[in-house]
Amino acid sequence: MQTTRLFSNIEFNGDKILHQPGSVLGSTALIAGTTVGAGILALPTVTLPSGVAPSTVSLIAVWLYALVSGLLIAEVSLDGMRNSGASSSFLAMVENILGKPGAILAGGAYLFLHYGLLVAYIAQGGEILLVTLPVDLPNWAGTTIFGLLFGGVMYFGHPKLIEKLNNALVFVVIASFTGLLFLASRQVHLSQFAFQDWTKLTAAIPVMLVALFYHNVIPVIAIQLEGDARKVKQSIFFGSLIPLLMFIAWNAVILGSVDSELLKNFTGAEKFDPLENLRGGSGGNLLEIMVSVFSEVAIITSFIGFFYGLLNFLDVVKLSTARPLTYGLVLFPPMCLAVLNPNIFLNALETAGAFCISVLGAIIPALMVWKRRRDNENIHNYRRLVPGGKTTLVIVISIAILVIFNKILSFIK
Repeated sequence: MQTTRLFSNIEFNGDKILHQPGSVLGSTALIAGTTVGAGILALPTVTLPSGVAPSTVSLIAVWLYALVSGLLIAEVSLDGMRNSGASSSFLAMVENILGKPGAILAGGAYLFLHYGLLVAYIAQGGEILLVTLPVDLPNWAGTTIFGLLFGGVMYFGHPKLIEKLNNALVFVVIASFTGLLFLASRQVHLSQFAFQDWTKLTAAIPVMLVALFYHNVIPVIAIQLEGDARKVKQSIFFGSLIPLLMFIAWNAVILGSVDSELLKNFTGAEKFDPLENLRGGSGGNLLEIMVSVFSEVAIITSFIGFFYGLLNFLDVVKLSTARPLTYGLVLFPPMCLAVLNPNIFLNALETAGAFCISVLGAIIPALMVWKRRRDNENIHNYRRLVPGGKTTLVIVISIAILVIFNKILSFIK
């Protein structure tokens, strides 16, 4: 008889022992919630030069790539659970399999990713905040207010309170997104969908990688689902498919509502702001309010997640035991950089996607699977979640290297 789960989640309740199996629905929601964030705001900015059809095809391709790399992480997580009965954090898995050099590379990418995205979120959150305020303030003021306000919430707020706040904000994101699509679809011109320029797709890939990144929670859902490979695969597939469909719809509505003259004369040198484009359309005040609510709340939920991620990383490396100093190290460096460069949102997302996501979400998982498959070559119960053998792993690594190389070339130019 084949065993589907590797261990049981047990909870003690007084004199009773309760089995707490995770659900596919709950794990799917965790992945979907992790994926839907501020990355969606930047998508139309980088996909406008290529058009709806090419960017939709590219989104699907990047989703498939992220799905494969996500399953590679799941494969390694399940293998670790077979050996120890429980899984550890992603960075701990990297050190266990690839040693200190791999852990240093992963740790550096993890640190850079979280700081880079916090810079982006604080800068964009401050900019959106200024739009909603009744007084005119400089950009640095909006950035400072956003950073201190929500950094203060993270510091003074009880974890349970922040969890409830985040859950409520996720609901607001979904509700406002639905309303936003409905209102914005009224100003879509189907003729805009005919525009295509397949040569402009490359620049959009790093932001798509950021938008579709959920890989850091895969070890968590592997534990929640008790190592059941079938349930883990279902959660990853459906949990990432839901955001993909949201991104495709959002991208089509925004690009479909762009003025034809702007689309025709757009060179890429100027900045296209999808939120400003919606506000300036024919949707009226309700649409303008919906744009501000959706965009700001999406930024806040992403900020909370990555703030906690960086906080946990600093706790693990034991950089400081003083709570004020630890929180200060998380908040003030990205806030200061955002104040100095308030227009850094898109550049920060592109850089994080090209370098950090390529390393953490592709190269390192492929290398870990390569080593574990080699070590378990003669062990019959090793479970492969991704077909194709070494060819698939080489393709995953090669694509990541090409993304990094292309970004380096853009810096040189």
